[in-house]
Amino acid sequence: MRLKYLSAVLLAAGLSTAALANPYETTLANGLRIIVKEDRRAPTAVQMVWYRIGSTDEVDGASGVAHVLEHMMFKGTPNVGPGEFNKRVAAAGGRDNAFTSRDYTAYFQQVPKEKLDDVMQLEADRMRHLTVDAKEFAQEIKVVMEERRMRTDDNPQAKLFEQMNAVAFQAHPYRRPIIGWMNDLETMTAADAKAWYHTWYVPNNAYVVITGDVDHKAVFALAEKYYGPLEGRALPARKQQIEPAQEGTRRVNVKAPAELPVLIMGYKAPILRDIDQDSDPYALQMLAAILDGHDAARFNKKLVREDKVALSAGIDYDNTARGPGMLYLHGTPSEGKTVADLEAALRAEIARVQQEGVSAAELKRAKAQLLASETYKLDSMFGQAMEIGQIEAVGLPYQKLDRMLEKLQKVSAAEVQAVAKKYFNDDALTIGVLEPQPLDGKPRRAAAPGRH
Repeated sequence: MRLKYLSAVLLAAGLSTAALANPYETTLANGLRIIVKEDRRAPTAVQMVWYRIGSTDEVDGASGVAHVLEHMMFKGTPNVGPGEFNKRVAAAGGRDNAFTSRDYTAYFQQVPKEKLDDVMQLEADRMRHLTVDAKEFAQEIKVVMEERRMRTDDNPQAKLFEQMNAVAFQAHPYRRPIIGWMNDLETMTAADAKAWYHTWYVPNNAYVVITGDVDHKAVFALAEKYYGPLEGRALPARKQQIEPAQEGTRRVNVKAPAELPVLIMGYKAPILRDIDQDSDPYALQMLAAILDGHDAARFNKKLVREDKVALSAGIDYDNTARGPGMLYLHGTPSEGKTVADLEAALRAEIARVQQEGVSAAELKRAKAQLLASETYKLDSMFGQAMEIGQIEAVGLPYQKLDRMLEKLQKVSAAEVQAVAKKYFNDDALTIGVLEPQPLDGKPRRAAAPGRH
C-alpha cells in the first residue's frame, strides 16, 4: 500500500493532535486513537474499530470468548435494541460486519459519506454500553456452536488444521482455535462474555480507522463528540508466553469422512518485529510468492501440471503477528499418488531452491505480483482501512507500510536461497495428514454465511 507523508502538525479545537498527512491521526484524552485516510474518489466512507484483543488473550477453559463477544456486540444497548445495529446500517445504504482473529477483534461499516456521523454514534454507543442479556446469550452461544460444527467439525480440512496447530504449539495460546473448543462453548456463560467486554472493550485498548471521502478535521470533531465522553480504564497486565524451541518433527493424523487426503507441513518461521532491521521475513514472503504466487509459480507448474503428483499444492506464510510464526506447505495428491509422494515432491522443490537458488526472472515476476497486489488494495476504501488496521494490530506502525514494500523490492536471490536453507528444518516441522474415511452417504453441509 503506497502512503506518502508530509511533515505537518494539525491543530483541532479541544484535541491533542500530532498528525502526518495523509493519513491524519489524533488521540483523544481517553486514549482512543483516530486514524483518517482521505480518499475523494467515491462518495463513501469506511469506519473500522479495532480492539487489541483476540483469542491469544484467552485462557484455558475460556477459549472462544473473544469470538462469542463479537457476536454479542450486535445484541444491543439501552439505546439500540437487539439486531437494530445491522438494520440501521442497512437502512443508511451501507454494509457492516465484524471478525475475530488470534490477535484482534474488529468491526466495520461502509456507508455513504453523509451517514458516517450515524455509524460513529452507533459504534461509540456499544463500545461502553453493551447489554449482555442472559437470554440473548443463550440463543447466540447456540449459533456459535453451530458455526463451529459447520466450519470445523464437519470440515475435514479445517479439523486437520485445528489439530495440527494444537500439536505445533504447546505453550503459546495460538494452540487454541479462535472459535473455541466445543466443551468451552458449552460451559460458557453470559457472565464470562460480560467480564471479557468490561475488561477489554475500553477506548484505550482500541483505535478507529476511517477512510473515504471525508475531511479529517470534521472526523476528529465527530470522534470527540461521540467517543470522547467514554471513559478509559487500566488494562490488566498481559504476560508474554514464549513457545519453547521445538526439538524434533511432530506428526498428527486425523481420520474423517472425506473424498481425498490432505497434507500440511508447518515450519516454525520468523515474524516481522522491526520493519527496518529485519530481513528474513521479507525473503520468506518472496520465496512464498515464487513457489505459489501465480499460475506459473513453481508448485503449480511442476507438481500439478508437469509431474501430476498433486491436484493442488500451495504455501501460506503471514509475516505479521503478535505471536510466533508458521509457514505452511499444503496440498492434495493426485489420483494414484500418495501423501508420501506429495511430501517427497514438496521437499524436492524446497531442496531445489536450497541447492540451485532462484532465477532473476522468477524473482522479478514475484516482486511484480506482490507490488500489483498491494497496489490493487488502493482501489478499495475497505482495503485501505484493513491495511492500516491490521499492521497496527500486531504492533507495527502504519507509517512504515511504504518501507515494507521497499524492503520487499530489495530482496535478493541470495537472500531467498538463504532462508530456504535456514528455516526448512525438520526439527521445527509439524506434519498433519488427513486420512479420508468412507463417506457416510449424508449430504455434506456447506458452511453457512456467518458474521465473518
